[in-house]
Amino acid sequence: RRLLDGLFYLVRTGCQWRHLPPPPAFPPWPTIYGYMRAFLRDGGWESIRHHIVVMLREGAGREPSPTAAILDTQSVKTTESGGPRGYDAAKKVKGRKRHIAVDTQGLLLGVLVHAASIQDADSAGELLRRIKPLYTWLRAVFADSIYDRLAVLRACFLLGLTLVVVRRVAGTKGFVLLPRRWLVERTIGWLGRWRRLSKDYEQRPDVAEAMITLAMIRLMLHRLAHPNRKRLPAL
Repeated sequence: RRLLDGLFYLVRTGCQWRHLPPPPAFPPWPTIYGYMRAFLRDGGWESIRHHIVVMLREGAGREPSPTAAILDTQSVKTTESGGPRGYDAAKKVKGRKRHIAVDTQGLLLGVLVHAASIQDADSAGELLRRIKPLYTWLRAVFADSIYDRLAVLRACFLLGLTLVVVRRVAGTKGFVLLPRRWLVERTIGWLGRWRRLSKDYEQRPDVAEAMITLAMIRLMLHRLAHPNRKRLPAL
């Protein structure tokens, strides 16, 4: 329990590993970091996230496996820590992209972190190949027009999925609430409350994926413990 609390503290406050409060508050930071990497190597965080998603869906009276997923990306800046990075010309951001898939409740189904220079359509196939074995009833994928590319259509065909492109109504300006797509935007907004995720501080993309997964695990655990209160209390 103190190990998990230490990881949640790190993601929530955005502190450095060496600045984690020492024992007896939490275990020594090398211990926390070592177990985080061990769980990441063995697929532990993905397994925990998957089981909590199933529990929340069943608690809401839904089937364990969703039939629809919504995709989107978020480009964030990186620091001098190193690792793969690139330039997103559309967002004018030099760093990495967080490619996420959520269900119709906004629960995280999968995440992929890569250089911001990689187009959304080029990495969508890898993300879909990650989540399809976990959610075998998945049938439809909702996304914006940037995903209407041959690479995504081919990946959906091979995985038995149907791509549904949600487009803006012609002539509209400013903010428009689009069906389905607002759900993934809301999840990205939830992630913005975690200071460790304000930028990509990690050297390794898989560790960056673990930080996002840990934030969602904490949010979903809060929903399990307090089903009538959707938002975490302020710090």
